[in-house]
Amino acid sequence: MNSKALSNPFNGLNFIPYSLGFDDQFDRISKYVTNQVSSTGFPPYNIRKEDNKYFIDLAVAGLNREDMEVEVNDNVLTIKSTWDEKMEPFVGEYLHKGLSFSKFTRKFDLADNVMVLGSTLQNGILTVALEKVVPEHMKPKKIAIT
Repeated sequence: MNSKALSNPFNGLNFIPYSLGFDDQFDRISKYVTNQVSSTGFPPYNIRKEDNKYFIDLAVAGLNREDMEVEVNDNVLTIKSTWDEKMEPFVGEYLHKGLSFSKFTRKFDLADNVMVLGSTLQNGILTVALEKVVPEHMKPKKIAIT
């Protein structure tokens, strides 16, 4: 599949006669595909869910808080390294090099009602905490019968 097809999976398809108000959803799916193409396969990560909270855990052994950025913009969570990859964190001759210290960018698309609570770095794991906040107008409510 070529990169042009990946950048707009709905290219040439006209959904207007069949749906109203969904154009932003199609734009989000298109943006999701683009973000996945631009994200690297490193570092490995897990996504956990506890009730209405989500946690993204990234394995970032050897990196410090100053070596990474976590940013939310237009419903996209971007986590990237900012350190100079020419600087090796260890001194000496490598007999085997299995740890990667490459620059990385990971992007995660967030639903409108998912908020980033914060991030922590502990024992080589960067954890980003998120919460699904249900707006008042979307909560179930009883309708009085008059």
